[in-house]
Amino acid sequence: MNKSHSPIHSIYKLALTAILSLVAAAPIYADTAETRPNIIFILTDDLGFNQIGAYGDTPIQTPHLDKLASQGIRFTQAYSGNTVCSPSRVSLFTGRDGRLMENNSNTVQLRDIDVTIAHVLKYGGYDTALFGKYSIGSEMGVTDPLAMGFDTWYGMYSILEGHRQYPHIMWRDGQKIRIPENEGGQKGAYAQELFTNETLDYIREERENPFFVMLAYSSPHAELAAPHKYIQPYENVFPKKAYTGMSTGEPSDKYAWYYPEAVAHPHATLAGMISALDDYVGQIVAALEAQGIADNTLIFFTSDNGPHDEGGASPEFFNASAPYKGMKRDLYDGGIHVPMILSWPKAIQTGRVDDTPWAFADVLPTFAELAGVSLNNVPRVKTNGTSIVPRLSDEPQTIPERILYWEFGKQAGDPNSGIIGEVFQAARRGQWKAVRYGMDAKVELYNLETDPGEDVELSKEEPLIYKEFVELFEKYKG
Repeated sequence: MNKSHSPIHSIYKLALTAILSLVAAAPIYADTAETRPNIIFILTDDLGFNQIGAYGDTPIQTPHLDKLASQGIRFTQAYSGNTVCSPSRVSLFTGRDGRLMENNSNTVQLRDIDVTIAHVLKYGGYDTALFGKYSIGSEMGVTDPLAMGFDTWYGMYSILEGHRQYPHIMWRDGQKIRIPENEGGQKGAYAQELFTNETLDYIREERENPFFVMLAYSSPHAELAAPHKYIQPYENVFPKKAYTGMSTGEPSDKYAWYYPEAVAHPHATLAGMISALDDYVGQIVAALEAQGIADNTLIFFTSDNGPHDEGGASPEFFNASAPYKGMKRDLYDGGIHVPMILSWPKAIQTGRVDDTPWAFADVLPTFAELAGVSLNNVPRVKTNGTSIVPRLSDEPQTIPERILYWEFGKQAGDPNSGIIGEVFQAARRGQWKAVRYGMDAKVELYNLETDPGEDVELSKEEPLIYKEFVELFEKYKG
């Protein structure tokens, strides 16, 4: 029997929905709507740590994000939930890392009994909306965004839909809708601009409750494409090395079957995609200011994992992961160490850099605390994250040191095959990071404080710390 349709799970779902409705109507939070912040969580797709001006040496222009970083908090030790998009998003939505996943290595979809950040914020009296890429639902009406706590949603439902920058269809509140501007080979409606416009319209609506918007861009993930006005400034800056896709009749690389269209200037196109995102963030900030709500709106900006090499992209050309080793599908820091910019003018009036290590599993408890929701009162919530609210002020408080953990089922052979081969593990405690690339592989130990590039392996020099990580990996493997 399909698990989603079993009588037991149907009862669980009905019971959870009923409890959520009752609790959301109850006054379980002490603060008024005027004191709890609006929250906009902006999630980009495959954006590298070093592809934003505020984070280092990049030729890509990101003035709006740089301004947010200078006025807010630029976190330098933030991590995604995984090294590819879907398990990373499951971690973000549920507040769980690999130790609590149903199938530790590759939990890529939500379950009908999962409690998400949107559910938790509904408990706190928030209006909730999702605009953009979803990719973690298994069945419409059961694990789609409306079933997972969002009042409204517009965007891409499946993983493959999220691979197209000029899609033919979108989804609005569970209904498939056409994008006629992109039919018949046209490219008239850029997905990221559509998501931005939905967000702008939402911000401008009058409402009594604080709001939570998950704005999940599907860029700069391949396919590489953007409106020409964003690409043009880079066309004479970078060397032209065309990506041929399937134009020759044969795959030009291992990803050509997914991204068959040729790209004349992939370096300029990728840079333009990132500059477009920066422009959209600037439009969102301007809309908040025009509505008079910018001061008490908390904006997060981050990426779901490290940079990709798909469809003509070259993380090496842009030093996209610098100063870290690896990229998407790695558990070295280049695959999971992400930019994280936070802006909240009411609470953070002096810009600063913060080196607190934290990860996507910490977002749900953070949002719960901001909304005044005790997770002890939320049935079926299951998180091992830690709230970082103590860091979100001009007088930040210390968060106790803890272990961050990741697990990834590496696809065998073709990375797009979906066939799981080796299982990778990684963990961090303080300055120490351990990685194991396969259950029979040696555990590698690194000191990130002195060796952020994970080049000097220290298992022999630090046997006690090494033993701690080996025991942790054995406990949670697969």
